[in-house]
Amino acid sequence: MKKLLILFSLVLCLSGMKVRAASMLIQMDQTQQNHIKAYGIAFWILEQEVEMHWLLNYRGGSFLVKQIKQIENECLIRGVSYTIIADVQANAILEEIAQPETNMDAVKLEKAPKVAVYSPKDKAPWDDAVTLVLTYAEIPYDVIYDEEIMGDKLPTYDWLHLHHEDFTGQYGRFWYAYRAQKWYQDQQASAEATARRLGFNKVSELKLSVAKKIRDFTVGGGFLFAMCSATDSYDISLAADGVDICETMFDGDPSDKAMQGKMNFDNCFAFTDFILSQNPAEYEFSSIDATQGRRIPEKEDYFGLFEFSAKWDPVPTMLCQNHEKIIKGFMGQTTAFVKKNIKTNVLIMGENKAAGEARYIHGEYGKGTWTFYGGHDPEDYEHKVGDPPTDLALHPNSPGYRLILNNILFPAAKKKKQKT
Repeated sequence: MKKLLILFSLVLCLSGMKVRAASMLIQMDQTQQNHIKAYGIAFWILEQEVEMHWLLNYRGGSFLVKQIKQIENECLIRGVSYTIIADVQANAILEEIAQPETNMDAVKLEKAPKVAVYSPKDKAPWDDAVTLVLTYAEIPYDVIYDEEIMGDKLPTYDWLHLHHEDFTGQYGRFWYAYRAQKWYQDQQASAEATARRLGFNKVSELKLSVAKKIRDFTVGGGFLFAMCSATDSYDISLAADGVDICETMFDGDPSDKAMQGKMNFDNCFAFTDFILSQNPAEYEFSSIDATQGRRIPEKEDYFGLFEFSAKWDPVPTMLCQNHEKIIKGFMGQTTAFVKKNIKTNVLIMGENKAAGEARYIHGEYGKGTWTFYGGHDPEDYEHKVGDPPTDLALHPNSPGYRLILNNILFPAAKKKKQKT
């Protein structure tokens, strides 16, 4: 009922706008006082079923919508910058963008995606960048985990984020450093109880089954996004289907010593030819991650975003919208992806070329897409277990967090016919 009242008032306002004929430009360049909450405004507009355009490569990826008082009020409440322009100005912007010589495009955003975050209900001692930014941006989401995935709830969502997770069943490789900590023991006990309850003998078997459900979600047209260890551990679990890669302290029996030769890289979304870490005391899964060999000082740790053709490659263009093209780096259990272990059909959208590592990659799988983003928290360079969560009120213009939110809006974009 509440939504109907809001829609009714918006319709009345739209009718009134025929006289004034004005638009709102929610700019996303350096003049925007809160980039993160601007995405929340865009999502809220979509929830009200009001037509809006995402202006790719125009002033940092700005949003254009009809002037509606409720939207203005919402921007004021959330501290989001906007400019009222006459419709003749709005049309001039659209005409400029449409010129074939400009690397810009206007994409209509149609419907707010239904968002899910795959995360344990009690994710202590970690926080998660995606849940932090969704909460700060005021974008609604549901938290789901193994029970919901195995209960086939995933197809009811459009977009899924994989929280800092270990899909191999090795509890994040935290055994050596944290096995005496209560949180680690509780986590293992909870995971084992869940596996038994769902009919699995081992946590690794449950996680593989969950990974396959997520794969099927993507094949069917779902949008998958993952950060940090959820990226490489996900592909490793798929490659290790039918192979025991867990040592005794993780699953009660020895691993298969011939595991490396049994990896099926065809099962992977993004990675290939990687070498597994067979030392359970090592805080690393495989050669995919560049963390262990990095020798980059924090002050020099940056990666660049690629520039794509907005008219010909709208998807990566959307995913790279930003007011900055050079993004400061940040660490994680999985910080960056070694380029030689990335499949040739994967699109690299952000890289540190000198270091030979990719930070932000994307690909298609079946009817859906996936995006992997290295690192744990864009505004906490070396996030450690037990560190307090980032206060995003101190980072409202974070270009690193903007990449996450681009992925949230991307499913809402009207799909264009392939150009020939």
